[in-house]
Amino acid sequence: MSDLASRRAFLMAASVGGAALAGEAMAQAAAQTGGQSVSQEVAGPGPVVTPRHKIKFAVIGLDHYHIMSMTAAVKRGGGECAYVYAYGGDEKQLADFRKQHGDAPVASSIDQILNDKSIQLVAAAPIPDQRVPLGLKVMAAGKDYLSDKPGIITLEQLAQVRAAVKKTGRKYAIMYSERLEVPSAIKAGELVQAGAIGKVVQTVNLAPHRIGTGRPDWFWDKARYGGILTDIGSHQADQFLFYTGSKTAKVVASQTGNVNNTSHPKFEDFGDMTAVGDGGTGYVRVDWFTPDGLGVWGDGRLFILGTEGYIELRKYIDPTGRPGANHLLIVDRKQARYIDCNQVALPFGPQFVNDIVERTSTAQDQDQALLAAELVLTAQKTATKPVLG
Repeated sequence: MSDLASRRAFLMAASVGGAALAGEAMAQAAAQTGGQSVSQEVAGPGPVVTPRHKIKFAVIGLDHYHIMSMTAAVKRGGGECAYVYAYGGDEKQLADFRKQHGDAPVASSIDQILNDKSIQLVAAAPIPDQRVPLGLKVMAAGKDYLSDKPGIITLEQLAQVRAAVKKTGRKYAIMYSERLEVPSAIKAGELVQAGAIGKVVQTVNLAPHRIGTGRPDWFWDKARYGGILTDIGSHQADQFLFYTGSKTAKVVASQTGNVNNTSHPKFEDFGDMTAVGDGGTGYVRVDWFTPDGLGVWGDGRLFILGTEGYIELRKYIDPTGRPGANHLLIVDRKQARYIDCNQVALPFGPQFVNDIVERTSTAQDQDQALLAAELVLTAQKTATKPVLG
């Protein structure tokens, strides 16, 4: 469709103000220019995983708000939050948590949780550099561990985690929520696995974030959070491996730098990386440049290129006008479709609780989770400064 036709369709829709007339206007403009109208669909829940077990779990570390959705996921799967512990006894963190998740007992110490044999899982979101030391203690105590991302911030920590997994037989899971807890990402996985776009060739992830206000001191210190690729990029490395089906992969090139926050010299606000795997290639760009004019924290986008089509996700917002989040566009050999994915069920919680009890790996493959961490840690370590022209 030409720019003129698109503009005409927009003006027609705006003048009448109805969604049905907007669709009619776009269809007319497409027909006038020989274009093809896009099928509109609302995806159903899809496969719904029923919790089969009940477990008791504890929450340690409330420094990142991701802990709220992590806790919700485990509870959806059949978990009962038996204890919560905030580093330093932070009263505000505890009050915020209990407001969302009820009056879970506040543990007096981490040891109280580790020594309680009824606790099977610890979910944790302390400051990133504290996540591996905590996880190693949890696994040594015979419990599984679910860390917020980044679950690991150095290659030395990665080696410790791999050794602990082998020694203890416990899980060191990492909540890569941009795939595991996003309905459109779940739907994309279903389409890819069904062969809807043929063999996946490449993924492209764009993951802008907004700095906002009131960030804690550790947020600005690379030594505490691991660097921008280690932190944000871990989500994207996970998606690259999952959608391409890669079991092995390596980093080809990477850049990181501080472009616009020089008052915080230990901070990084831009990074990108390219990786190749045995199932395809992947490009990742992450940044802290979301403008104030956007209605959400970031316009996260994923492009999946296949041999017979492609998929685009607008995960959190469509700036061009569609309301809400979880927008999926797919083009195959027959047609172009738009799919509203908001009703798609999130399987991670029930799958993960089932995995804990049954010692399976449906919710997350341990090797893949740690390979995603290895990719971003390697990319971070070998990154060059951004080329800005």
